[in-house]
Amino acid sequence: MNRLMSFHARNVRALLSIRYKPAAIVLMLLIGCLLTSIVSIGLGEMRISPVNVVRGVIGIGGDDYTLVIRKLRLPRVAVALLAGASLAAAGAILQGMIRNPLASPDILGVTGGASVAAIAFMNYLLGTVTIRLLPAAAMLGGIIVAGLLYALAWKRGVTPMRLVLVGVGVSALMSGMTTMLLLFNPRNEASQAYFWLTGSVYGANWEHVLTLLPWTALLLPWAFMLARQINVLQLGDEVATGAGSHVERNRLLLLLISVALAASAVSVAGGIGFVGLIAPHMARKLAGANFRVILPVAVLLGAIVVVLADLAGRVLFLPMDVPAGVFTSAVGAPFFIYLLYSRRNAR
Repeated sequence: MNRLMSFHARNVRALLSIRYKPAAIVLMLLIGCLLTSIVSIGLGEMRISPVNVVRGVIGIGGDDYTLVIRKLRLPRVAVALLAGASLAAAGAILQGMIRNPLASPDILGVTGGASVAAIAFMNYLLGTVTIRLLPAAAMLGGIIVAGLLYALAWKRGVTPMRLVLVGVGVSALMSGMTTMLLLFNPRNEASQAYFWLTGSVYGANWEHVLTLLPWTALLLPWAFMLARQINVLQLGDEVATGAGSHVERNRLLLLLISVALAASAVSVAGGIGFVGLIAPHMARKLAGANFRVILPVAVLLGAIVVVLADLAGRVLFLPMDVPAGVFTSAVGAPFFIYLLYSRRNAR
């Protein structure tokens, strides 16, 4: 009897662990995201205690603190959170959709296409139309490149490794087009554009937050609702079709959501590289293989990564302000090489 009760107790604990572990991970990451944001707002040339940061955010702090917090640092952290979450979600969707852990928007050239379109918009349309249309222009560029990528990689189907290799080439092409647009920039603001392309939230204000927020608020919940379809696609096209999934339709929809998330982030925060590669891998280590859990975990990890990268760029080299993309690339590039080497025999 005691053995039977002990067996049932172990089973109950195992079931509770399976059920509540994802919620605990998400809760801890939410707390980590909040604490990271408070620390980031408080550090800089003017040091502000966490208590005063909270008071300043809710508008009951001193006038000096309130100005620095609410006008300068809070919108910068908000843009970092939104951009990191969007890039991580875009990478997680791509990796799950095409069953390739090497996939991410910047490696496949989608970010490069969005950058080309965004720079063309800023060169020739800024001042004629509202800046709020910049994410839409970047999305159009990303969608065009995604279509080109798929067409070039298609040969009786698309293999994961071929898609990555074609994506690296397309990314190089987009980089060349970006350089050409900068050289022919009629506004003569090449240095500012280069700084933006590196990936930076320097100078972010509430206009940037309001430009990015609607897209993130619309697309992330949509991606969460489609997480089950990513789980089905992981089983392969034939099994997914047998399970009643509209494979091609869901794949196209997921691709559009991924491109839109990456492009909207790039349009405001520039080319912050490798977040879409690193965050989903970290999420899988923490949460397992279920994309209903991977996606929110990756979103929170991406937000934390970009906030920490921006904080490092802001405080480590004072009075210089180093773009956050420098730090994400310094970690992400070696990580990508390691993944490519470890999968060198994959087809």
